[in-house]
Amino acid sequence: MRALLLSVSLASLLFACAPKPYQKAQKIHEEKVKEVITKIDEHQAPELYDSLGNAIKTAYIPTVNFGSRRPDFVIIHHTAQDSLAQTIKTFTLEHTQASAHYIVSRDGEVVQMLSDDLRAWHAGLSKWGNNTDMNSCSIGIELDNNGKEPFSEAQINSLLILLAKLKTTYNIPVANFIGHADVAPKRKADPSILFPWKKLADAGFGLWYDMPNALPPANFDVEGALRRIGYDTSNLSAAIIAFKRHFVQIELSAVMTSWDKCVLYNLYKKY
Repeated sequence: MRALLLSVSLASLLFACAPKPYQKAQKIHEEKVKEVITKIDEHQAPELYDSLGNAIKTAYIPTVNFGSRRPDFVIIHHTAQDSLAQTIKTFTLEHTQASAHYIVSRDGEVVQMLSDDLRAWHAGLSKWGNNTDMNSCSIGIELDNNGKEPFSEAQINSLLILLAKLKTTYNIPVANFIGHADVAPKRKADPSILFPWKKLADAGFGLWYDMPNALPPANFDVEGALRRIGYDTSNLSAAIIAFKRHFVQIELSAVMTSWDKCVLYNLYKKY
């Protein structure tokens, strides 16, 4: 509790320095933080009943061993908007029901919008491996990019510095730096095909394939390999396109070419 209180207090202090256009958002933010703290601080035992409707004896005895949320994944997005200011506005309006922990602007400025300890609404309906609520176990980073333009060098440099901090702070595994389209292949396409995943992987954020030197076995199971990496294959075509958007970045058909299969097989063995 102390760790969470400290975190949200710092977040509120930082928000207190927000410029006037965001004072309304600041007030709403502070109210929601209080709601979270109140919910956590409710020292009340659960009401439980057996099949006959008889109350079961319960009690609330606080433990001394706990901490704040520790994220296991980082999910990278592009904003699909035209400016940092536009995205900040989107995330400070309640009706949008969308947020992220960080935004990285085209010129490299990093804006934090929520404490890492709290659950942002950035992944939506998503799945990676057995995780069906990626909002609860991840940090969301939005890159100021309309989805059709290259990512600037200043932006990627700032992103790498931010990722290094998050990786060290939370001990996030190398393989757990992924994209929004990876966890929501039926709905999303961000970050775009122009995103430099290999550059991130070379820096230790996400996996990449080695140059394949052999074809996969004749009985290689493409769907099984995609599932092993983490993809939701309930819509296999969408999963294939998401995989190719991340790792192949040439064409985005749902047909697996020989090269695509070589890349997938190489990654399959790494995962």
